[in-house]
Amino acid sequence: MADNATDYHISSFFLVGIPGLQEFHCWFGIPVCLLFSLTLLGNGVIIVTVRLEPSLHQPMYFFLCMLAVNDMGLATSTALKMLGIFWFDAHWINFNICLTQMYSIHTLCILESALLVAMAFDRYVAICIPLHYTTILTTSVVIKMGVVGMIRALLMVLPCPLLINRLPYYTKYVINHAYCEHMAVVKLASANTFINRAYGISVALSVMTLDLGLIATSYIKILQAVFRLSSQNARSKAMSTCVCHLCTILVSYTPALFSFLTHRIGKKVPPSVHIIFASVYLLVPPQLIHLCMVLKPSRFVIE
Repeated sequence: MADNATDYHISSFFLVGIPGLQEFHCWFGIPVCLLFSLTLLGNGVIIVTVRLEPSLHQPMYFFLCMLAVNDMGLATSTALKMLGIFWFDAHWINFNICLTQMYSIHTLCILESALLVAMAFDRYVAICIPLHYTTILTTSVVIKMGVVGMIRALLMVLPCPLLINRLPYYTKYVINHAYCEHMAVVKLASANTFINRAYGISVALSVMTLDLGLIATSYIKILQAVFRLSSQNARSKAMSTCVCHLCTILVSYTPALFSFLTHRIGKKVPPSVHIIFASVYLLVPPQLIHLCMVLKPSRFVIE
């Protein structure tokens, strides 16, 4: 299995899928396929609708389109290989392709976190300083925020595949996962992986601490502004604009945090549970956004 290009890299990894539940793989493929199809269809509809309707050319919907594109990329990066495993027993994945998938997934996850921060800031400006909304969140500012988020994600994740590529991989090639996740790949190395683990932890903690801190700050300010409103109707209207966003944040960060902790301290958590949760935070949040569009259609129609 040695790669002719190097004397310390195996040529391919074997993705198990969901350990202990292999006999149910064909059934797991059904919700994965459904969620993948809904992600592409739902996000495609959002992008086209915003593009065609001038009244939706506002910062909130521009951020929503960015999030839609990001979710489509994230779902494509994971779901296609998962379906290959579940339905066609396509478990093998080339070493370099595995690193590419890992880089894409983690980059898009960090970018999604940045977009959630941007959307929280958008709600803060809209509710707390509405008179300055159009002057603060101009189209150029929205684009710059998206570009900065992308550059941050690309640069923060780049050392991960580079550090992995320097490690020797001799005999261990079985990844107990449905896709190439950073720690799942690092654990197979036949060398000390302290630097890889330390960098992975530092990236995860810095992103979660900074982004969740900024989101929390925005919503604390929003709540303070809402409670100062004299009208109950005004308070309800202001809070309703944030409910779906808060739900998306919870669905995005809770499984991600669970997955992160499981790799480090959750030794007794069954691998199948960890993998299911790891898949949830990649495939489920987009559906929550679509649900919000259905439950609050007045925000997504011509006014």
